Amino acid sequence: MNWQKTLTEYAAGFIEGLVQARVDEVVISPGSRSTPLAMLLAEHQDMKVYMNIDERSAAFFALGLAKASRRPVCLLCTSGTAAANYFPAVIEASLSRVPLIVLTADRPHELRDVGAPQAIDQLHLYGRYVRWFADMALPETGEDMIKYAKTAAIRAASVSRGLLPGPVHVNFPLREPLVPLLEPYPFNEKNPGPTLPFSTEGHLQVPLEICREIAEKCSSYEKGLIICGTIDQKKFPEAVVELAKTLGYPILADPLSQLRSGSFDKKAVIDCYDTFLRSNFVKERLKPDIIIQFGGQPVSKPLSLFLKTIRQSVEHIIVDGNGGWRDPYRLSTHMVHSNETVFCRQLQELAEKKQSQSWSDLWTRVNDQAKSVIHSFMESISDMEEGKAVYLMSHVLPPESTLFIGNSMPIRDVDTFFHTNENNIRLMGNRGANGIDGVVSAAVGAAVHERPLFLLIGDLSFFHDMNGLLAAKLHKININIILLNNDGGGIFSHLPQAGEKDFELIFGTPTGLNYEYAAMLYNGQYTKVLDWEDLDLSIREAASNEGLNIIEIPTDRTRNLDVHRALWEQVSQEINKYLRSDEQ
Repeated sequence: MNWQKTLTEYAAGFIEGLVQARVDEVVISPGSRSTPLAMLLAEHQDMKVYMNIDERSAAFFALGLAKASRRPVCLLCTSGTAAANYFPAVIEASLSRVPLIVLTADRPHELRDVGAPQAIDQLHLYGRYVRWFADMALPETGEDMIKYAKTAAIRAASVSRGLLPGPVHVNFPLREPLVPLLEPYPFNEKNPGPTLPFSTEGHLQVPLEICREIAEKCSSYEKGLIICGTIDQKKFPEAVVELAKTLGYPILADPLSQLRSGSFDKKAVIDCYDTFLRSNFVKERLKPDIIIQFGGQPVSKPLSLFLKTIRQSVEHIIVDGNGGWRDPYRLSTHMVHSNETVFCRQLQELAEKKQSQSWSDLWTRVNDQAKSVIHSFMESISDMEEGKAVYLMSHVLPPESTLFIGNSMPIRDVDTFFHTNENNIRLMGNRGANGIDGVVSAAVGAAVHERPLFLLIGDLSFFHDMNGLLAAKLHKININIILLNNDGGGIFSHLPQAGEKDFELIFGTPTGLNYEYAAMLYNGQYTKVLDWEDLDLSIREAASNEGLNIIEIPTDRTRNLDVHRALWEQVSQEINKYLRSDEQ
C-alpha cells in the first residue's frame, strides 16, 4: 500500500470515529501540516466545517458552538504556535466545563527538538486544562491501526462530554507528503470495518439514605436559601423551583442560572439581591440557617461577601453534578456530588413541605421593594447610562432570543438590571476564567445555533476580539452586538485604585476608536444610539435584520460610576426603612 493510501485510511478512520460519536461540527484554521485531516473533514458529508483564519478566534468560536449546542465541537490547526493560540479558549472550556476536541497537527518524531521550522513541544501543551491527552501514532496500514484511530476519536468525544465535561487534546504527528486521496470517497459508510465501542455517559446520584438525611436537615430549618450560579440544564429551572416551594426557601438566581426568564413559576426567584445585600442591616436581618448552592460561582460580589461573613454559623450544602469542587471561599459544610436536576427532584420528594412561607415571602417583599426603587431610579435618568441601557434592553429583547453577555461591567449590570420575565431568553457568557478575550468569537459561534442572538459587550472587550467578526462575515451568521462604549475600562473605576496617580494611563486605557469602521470592514450594519427611543427601535429592527448588526451606545465612565453608587445607596436606604417598619 502506498503512503497516500495509508495516510488517507488512517485519518479517515479517526474522522469516522468522530461521526459515530455524534460529533458533526469542526472549526479549521489553515495550515500545511494539518492538510490530511482538514481535507478529509471537509470531504465528509456529515461534518459541518467552519473556516476561521485566526486560531485564537477559532477556538473561542468553537467554544460558542459547543456552549450553545451542549455537544462537543472539534478544532483543527497546524503545528507550532498555531496550537498555542488555542490556549485561552482551552482554559475557558476547562473551567466552564464545555466539551471541545482539540486536534493539533505536529511534526513527526524525527523532526522534534532538532530545530525544524514550525515545530514546538506540543506534548501536554495544555497541561492540566484538558481532560485527556493523546499523542497519536504515526499512520500505518492494517485493520488494527484503523480501529486504533477510530477508537481514539470515540474516546476523545466520550471524555469531552463525560462526567466532568471539558476539552481534550489529540496530537497528530504526520510525515510528508500530506495530501490524502479523495477519490474514491474515502469513508466506508456501508462497510464500517471492525466493531467499535459505543460510549454511554451517565450522571452522579447520591444514595437515597444520604438524600433523606439532607431532607430532614432542611425540614428542621425555617430560614434557608437556595443559591444558583451558572448552570445550563434544560430541566433544572422547573426542578429547583419545585424544591423551593416545598422547602419554603427563596432562590437567589444568578443571570446565568437560566432562572430569570421562562414560563415556569418564578415567585421564589430573587433577582435584586446584588443591590440590597450591600446593607449590613439587611444582611443581618436576612441571615439564613442553611444554604443549598448549585452551579458556578455567582457574579455578585455583595452576595459573596454576605456568604463569607455568615459561614461560621450556617450549614452550607454545595451540589456539583460533575464531581468537581466549586468552593473558592471554603464555605461548604457538605459537598454533594449529584446531578443537580436529579438531586432537586429527589430532595423535593423526601422533604417535608413547609406550611409557612413567611421566610420566603419576606425575601420576596424585600426583592419587590428593591425592584420598585430600581424602576423609579431608572425612569429618572434621561442621559445615556449603561445601567439604564441594560434595564431597557431587558424589556425589549424578543421572546425566545439569546443574550450573550460580556465580562467586566456588562455581566454585573445584567445581574442588577435584568429581572425576571416570561420571554424565555437564554443568557450565556464565558464565566470560567472571566476574561475579556474571545467574547466576540464565542458569541458568533453561539449565534450559529441560537437566533436571534444579542451580544452585550464593552468597548475594550469588543476591541480585544474584533477580528472574531470575520467568522460572521464568512459564514453569513446573524448576530446583533450592543456595544457599551465608555472609551476604556469602566470596571476599574469601581476599584480602590480609581483615585490613584496615573489611573487613566494604566487602567482607564481610552482608545478613541470609531467602531463604525469595524462594521464597514466586516459588511455589517451600524447604528449609534443617542437617545432611549433609538435604542428601543434599533433592538427591534436588529432582531429581524440579517448578518452583522452593531448598535453602539456611547456612555461616560464617571457618570456611570456616580449613577451606580447613587442607586445602591438609595436601595439600601429604602430597604433598611422597609425592614425596620416591618419589625414594628
